Amino acid sequence: MANEESKLETGTAQLPDSLKRLARQIYALVRRDIRSNEFAQILLCGLWGGFVGTVVTVMHALVLFLHRVDFAISGDSLLSTGIGIDRIRILIVPPLGGLILGAVAIFVRRYRTAEIVDPVEANALYGGRMSLFDSIRLAGATMLSNAAGASLGMEAGYTQLGSGIFSTVAEYLHLRRADMRIYVTSGAAAAIAAAFNAPLAGTFYGYELILGSYTPVALAPVALAAICGALVQRFLGDAQPLFHVPGTTPVDLRSYAIFGAMGVAAALISILSMTAVTWVERGLRRMGIVDWLRPCVGGAVMAAVAFSYPQVLGSGHGGIQFHFETRWALEALVALLIAKIFASAISVGSGFRGGLFSSSLFLGCIFGAICVEAAAHFDPSIMAQRPAFLLVGMGAVAAGIIGAPFTMVFLVLEMTGDFPVTIGVLVSVIVSATLVRLTFGYSFATWRFHVRGLGLKGAHDIGWIADMTVARLMRSDPKQVPTNMSLRALREKYPPGAATRVFAVAPDGHYAGWIDMAEVHDPQIDDALDDGVVADLVRQPDVYLLPSENVRTALARFEEAQTESLPVLASRSDLHVTGYMTEAYAMRRYMQELERRRSAELGEQNLFSLGQVPPA
Repeated sequence: MANEESKLETGTAQLPDSLKRLARQIYALVRRDIRSNEFAQILLCGLWGGFVGTVVTVMHALVLFLHRVDFAISGDSLLSTGIGIDRIRILIVPPLGGLILGAVAIFVRRYRTAEIVDPVEANALYGGRMSLFDSIRLAGATMLSNAAGASLGMEAGYTQLGSGIFSTVAEYLHLRRADMRIYVTSGAAAAIAAAFNAPLAGTFYGYELILGSYTPVALAPVALAAICGALVQRFLGDAQPLFHVPGTTPVDLRSYAIFGAMGVAAALISILSMTAVTWVERGLRRMGIVDWLRPCVGGAVMAAVAFSYPQVLGSGHGGIQFHFETRWALEALVALLIAKIFASAISVGSGFRGGLFSSSLFLGCIFGAICVEAAAHFDPSIMAQRPAFLLVGMGAVAAGIIGAPFTMVFLVLEMTGDFPVTIGVLVSVIVSATLVRLTFGYSFATWRFHVRGLGLKGAHDIGWIADMTVARLMRSDPKQVPTNMSLRALREKYPPGAATRVFAVAPDGHYAGWIDMAEVHDPQIDDALDDGVVADLVRQPDVYLLPSENVRTALARFEEAQTESLPVLASRSDLHVTGYMTEAYAMRRYMQELERRRSAELGEQNLFSLGQVPPA
């Protein structure tokens, strides 16, 4: 009996370990199946897209609550309507919020010094890998900034957190690099779709900004995540669109020409809005204001502007609807446009966190109102098309700043369902986005990368190039000879056909140049074999590769040196030869990787294979 009890106790004690092993086996099996099952990955995108929609809805509700508490807003007005706001709090809350934000930044930097990687940078350089902790940190800073009245939107926080969640899920499942990039895109798409109740706009935001292209394999996961995010938002929150335009708006054919001209002006406003941020940053830096105090100083300046123009506070959601319902004089609209550009630049440049998505829409709305008021001076009947002008202005300015033209077109289409107006938006967006691209060359996101010294033009995956280093591609068996070796000894050591190139090293072991063995075996130098040494035939002692350099740099070095093989040295300070690499091998590996990446993007395994030709 005692023996049976002992066995029972032993079995009970071993049960948790058995369950752990079983759980590990099940997890490994599920993870392996999901990694190779595209359909399962699509379903997971939908599931987590709904979760992101929930998170965005909660964050939005919390920020609205903080607005009401911080600014003592009366009634149902939003902050950016400028109605019912306590005037004294306009002067107090922004600088106080900036001071709190700076204090939090000091505390966080003690434990986390790395820069936050946003979704575009993650997809371009890091294969979709993002830190969930950093994403939560940025989302929190964005909420704090927005609660303080910063003239920015919450979309940067939404997309950062949505992409961070999806990236963490993808990394937990050990998904491939291409799949992780799609997951990051899906997270951002779900966030934008939930924020604006616009799944089409969210989907194309992901394609244009976060993924950098549209690919068939990304269609289902990104679109499903955006749809689920929007549906959850409609279920949990307010199902109303960002703005409401009653009925359809008549659009005269001649107005399309005006819309094209508006695109030109919108491009100028977009470029001014982006460069103004850099001007503010440089100005604060020249003034010698320490980093943690800049948000407080920026908040004080913004508060002074907001005291006269309270609509510059917040993202601009309420202000958009306000101007659809209220007509202002031309002079007041121009002043508000300048104030909003300045307030947004101050907010970003001084260190408040947030994005310009909503702010650019509000800027465009004001710009459209200015255009229709100016046109009405010549033809008062055009005022009947006022909503169309506001929508066109919104799309054109936002497309220029954000760099996502189709996103803006679909946003207007989803908000209004008005096809003629959408065509007008498309005309203006094409002009604005094209001019910004050809003259300025950046969207707001890529401009910020440029200021930081990152040469990114978008989310196209170039990070794999940095991972494809010389150290991974080189051969580690270089043929080395001392510079004082005689040419006859060199001939005897490497007879014809034994080597095409050897690398000469000085007596101290440092690289001295390379030698073409065809020249060594040339009969014309037979008379100099006994007197000549290796040092007499060395070439290009200053041309070499380093292990940390990438394949693109290596190929450029081959092209510049007009040579087929180069040595790899330990470092610039340690000139010992550690290996060598040939141009042919580097080019072949580079092309293979290009083909593999493109095949993964399109979801095709044999994209570049001609296959077997069927018999005639």
